[in-house]
Parts: sequence; C-alpha cells; structure tokens
Amino acid sequence: MSQIQLSLSPKVFAEPQHGHTSLGRPLRGILWLIPTAIVALGAYLFFGPEPPLALIVGIGFALVWWIIVSGVRVAAQWEKGVVLRLGRFLGVRGPGILYIVPFIDYVRFVDMRVLALNIPSQKVITKDNVPAQIDGVLFFLVSNAETAVIKIQDYRFAIAQYAQAALRDVVGGLSLDELLSERQQIQQQIGKIVEERIKEWGMHVDSIRMLDIEMPEDLKRMMSRQASAEREKRATITKAEGDKLAAVNLAAAAEIMARSMGAMQLRTLQTIDGLGPNPSNTVVLFPAELMEAVKMFAQAYTAAKRQEPAGGATGASS
Repeated sequence: MSQIQLSLSPKVFAEPQHGHTSLGRPLRGILWLIPTAIVALGAYLFFGPEPPLALIVGIGFALVWWIIVSGVRVAAQWEKGVVLRLGRFLGVRGPGILYIVPFIDYVRFVDMRVLALNIPSQKVITKDNVPAQIDGVLFFLVSNAETAVIKIQDYRFAIAQYAQAALRDVVGGLSLDELLSERQQIQQQIGKIVEERIKEWGMHVDSIRMLDIEMPEDLKRMMSRQASAEREKRATITKAEGDKLAAVNLAAAAEIMARSMGAMQLRTLQTIDGLGPNPSNTVVLFPAELMEAVKMFAQAYTAAKRQEPAGGATGASS
C-alpha cells in the first residue's frame, strides 16, 4: 500500500494462538464421572457396607472406563484430525466428535484457517549495493492436512524459512528505486515463488506483505534532499508555465483592446473604479479623444518636417 516512508509500521507483532484447543476434555470428564458415580453407588448398594468389595469394584470400573473414555476427541469447526494407527496413516477426521483407540491411535489436529506468520527482519543488499533490512508477514492456509503432517516435519518453521530465502533472492535482484516503488509486484513475485514450493506440502499462500524497509540514516537524508529538490523543480516549472500562459493571455487581451476603442475605454473605467474612494489617491482624467488629436497633430508635424528639405532643394536648383 506516495510519500517516502521508510518505516511503515511499528515493530509490534501480536503472537497468534498456536496449537489445538482441547474441546473434548470437559466431555471426557462428564462421560467418565457420571457412569463411575452410578457404578460406585450400585456397588455400594449391592455389596452392602463392606468397604473393600465396593471400593475395589468402583476403582476397577473407574480405571477401565477412563481408558475407554480417554479416546474421545472433539475437533473444532476449523480443524482436521490426522489419525495414525501404530504409526501408519489411518485417515483424516473431523470436525466434531471422533474416537481413537487409546494407546494404539494417535491424532494430530491441523488448523485449516488462514494463518499469519511473521517474517523476521532480513538483511539484504540490493542490486545497486544498498544495504537494507526488510520484514513482513505471510498469510497461508493448509489445504491438505494429511500432506502437511506426513511430508513435512514442522510446516510453520519450513514455510517461514523458505519465505525468508525467497525474500532475500527477489530483493537482491532489484535496485533500491525498484524496491521502493514496486512493492506490489515484489510481494506477488515472492508469493508465487513460495507457492510453487509449498503446494507440494499441502499448503497454499494467501498473500505476502512487506511491512518495514529500513536503510542507513545517511541514505535516508540523501533521499530526503533528492525528494525536496524534485519538488522545488516541479514548483519552478509550474510557475514558469503559469507566467507563460498569463503573458499569452495578456497579449491577446491587449490585441483585442487595440482593435476596439470601446474595450480600451471600458478597461480604463474599470481601473479607475478599482482605485477606490481613498482620500490619498489623486486621479487625473485625461480624455482619450484629446490624446488621439495630439497624436495626429504630432504625426502631421513630423510629416511636414520631412517634406521641407525636399521642397527647399528644388527651389534652389531652379
């Protein structure tokens, strides 16, 4: 997601919730407690007040029933349970209640929601040898619970390491200007590289976002001066273009007023009206017709002066 901002967000990352939420523990407790209490009461009523027999029956039933009940599991709506029997894959179950054979089966719950994984700050060097530190966040989801559990030891750790390597490879082939101006393309390129690899692990990349881009302080100052000079350049060009346009418009207006005496007089009246009724202003009105007469007289006098030498020379020669 412009102005140059080298730190786009604070380095505060909320830790997401990891692991399976045990929803089956309360259910197992209820399933064990109620039958055990009924059997203990029946044993007491059947065997009478003799404590050893009733106690032995109650304890034995409690242990056997607990082993049976301990296989009850509850998978949340967003979870899938990968069941292994004696180490071999048995199936994927859930969501809801599922049962595994105690001491024989093993179940691992996989969160199928979109997960967020922080990419720690990575030190990279761009193509034009500028050092930078970049961190981001990866959004992904597990599309195949069986593959994610069986083919990869820890898919969270594996995808984090691969995303870091892809980020360094992509940024290392770009210049600093490309890094700052083409964030969206860089994120899409990193996501495509990671997606091509992790789809074999049963996962899918939703998106990758670059959060912070940190560079040396001297480089930040130089970039700030460059941006300031660029803004001054644009301001000077804009002012020059405005002055040029104003001059063109003034020339066109002067040409129109030169062709129309009424337009000139109207402009003169507007200028006089703009002076305002201020006692410090002294306005002297000079008729335009008188100015034209003086101008015509001056032209006639000049023409006569030019003809006199020619006439005198003709008289002398005759």
